[in-house]
Amino acid sequence: MKLEYNYGALEPYIDKEPMEIHHDKHYQAYHDNFMKTIEGSKLEGKEVKDILSDLNSIPEEIKTAVVNNGGGFFNHGFFWSILKKDVPFEGEIAEAIKEKFNNFEEEFGNAAKTQFGSGWAWLVLDKGELKIIQTSNQESPISKGMTPLLVIDVWEHAYYLKYQNKRPEYIENFFNVINWEKVNEYYMEAK
Repeated sequence: MKLEYNYGALEPYIDKEPMEIHHDKHYQAYHDNFMKTIEGSKLEGKEVKDILSDLNSIPEEIKTAVVNNGGGFFNHGFFWSILKKDVPFEGEIAEAIKEKFNNFEEEFGNAAKTQFGSGWAWLVLDKGELKIIQTSNQESPISKGMTPLLVIDVWEHAYYLKYQNKRPEYIENFFNVINWEKVNEYYMEAK
């Protein structure tokens, strides 16, 4: 579960120290707790995405722990994958976004800003339609049958060391570190 870029690669928008803590402590804990939770169950050896895509298959006695830790593991892994500086907004996903949303940055940013408490704002493909949604805590859109394309983590641990209580500033700067090539790749796979 190594990060595919160095911890300082997203500076000045996301600093090295928060990235290290976020990745090596929070993400690692979700992974480790997820693995412990499914150990010895019928879920052991299955991919987290497959497990979260079928919540009914999770034994009731471990369901909450699987959703919380598996969601944290999947959501963070997805988040790391769509981060990169200086990637132009282009490709089929850019065209689809321009066609669907009047002001994507504002609409997506508002979803992130208005997520009450901890959670995420997502761009998803739902039955062929682009949508902006919010999820609380570690809920994941894959559990709702949606395909994630883009996400921002708005848990305080994602931004508090650099931005303190200025979530809107963190969200505004997030648009400088979106790997649109990867988002486009997810979109093309989902279509």
